[in-house]
Amino acid sequence: MTAMLPEYYFRVRENGAAVFKIDTENRQRRIEMDQIAVINIRNGEVKPHGQRSLSEADRTEIERWMDERKELLARRDIDDIHRAVDYLNLTAQWAQSKATDEQLEDVTDRLLLAMHDLRSVLVRKKADRLDKS
Repeated sequence: MTAMLPEYYFRVRENGAAVFKIDTENRQRRIEMDQIAVINIRNGEVKPHGQRSLSEADRTEIERWMDERKELLARRDIDDIHRAVDYLNLTAQWAQSKATDEQLEDVTDRLLLAMHDLRSVLVRKKADRLDKS
């Protein structure tokens, strides 16, 4: 099993990851994870861990992971938006067919404000795109 392990492990954090180098070539044949860096996806910062200096291979692998992670997060963002559209449709169906007066009273104002805010942003962004064309 240890022969199939990757050379690097990325422990995902809020804004990036902690980067570990995997070592299985030791006397006990245990998996050892040596932290080599902390990365921030938002600003692209890579901080070597402790007094460590990163090799070119380390930096290349970190950059590759960061690129893949950014693509994954972007795909998740748009997928979340598509789900939000579905939730809005399901919410409309629920409000029309199943919701009690008490349930509607509980959510109506918050939904209306959120939808008004969203509509304002979308209309403004659409107008900006049309002005550019």
